[in-house]
Amino acid sequence: MSIPIQNGVYAITDCVNLTNNDLLDKTEELLNVGVSLLQYRNKTLNKTNKKDLAKKIQSLCHQYNTPFIVNDDLALAKELEADGIHLGQNDDDIHTVRKVIGSKIIGISCYNNLNRAISAEKNGADYVAFGSFFPSTNKPDAVEAPIELLLQSKTRLAIPIVAIGGITPENGKQLVDAHADLLAVINGLYSATNTSQATKDFNNLFKT
Repeated sequence: MSIPIQNGVYAITDCVNLTNNDLLDKTEELLNVGVSLLQYRNKTLNKTNKKDLAKKIQSLCHQYNTPFIVNDDLALAKELEADGIHLGQNDDDIHTVRKVIGSKIIGISCYNNLNRAISAEKNGADYVAFGSFFPSTNKPDAVEAPIELLLQSKTRLAIPIVAIGGITPENGKQLVDAHADLLAVINGLYSATNTSQATKDFNNLFKT
């Protein structure tokens, strides 16, 4: 892996509820405060608009020295030479992706499945993500994951563990206490009235 993954906040873009300008403004605000990773998650079918917005967000990430991760889209990740890619259960397998992007970061969604995470690590994943730990407006039908899963996974995995799903500064502390290395957040950052303050609040969870 070419880029080390630091513990902390893993920001994921909200490309559904915001205009592009608002998205870029909020992204720069949270990057200015500081996050560990930023994932570009955009499910639009318009490839041109998707790529143009990705380039702008990637440029901001470079400006603030933050790894830029692309969700699901291997072709886009390769074309932009993104710092990594995040894969779900219906995406390409790790070995196929590794051949395409080389030593870049590969993250894997493992939902509530520890065996999937163990397999992902053996196959070369750089981090795994579990969730949803709390109800999520972005994925209302998401599989529920118990907090105990974080404790269990820490005894079986050596790679960073990401917690995702309905995380706020108020409920995030229990996930950090259960040894989540990163908290992946969409609404808690992009829907916040004050994105900068929300980012600081999440960062503070890792300082206590």
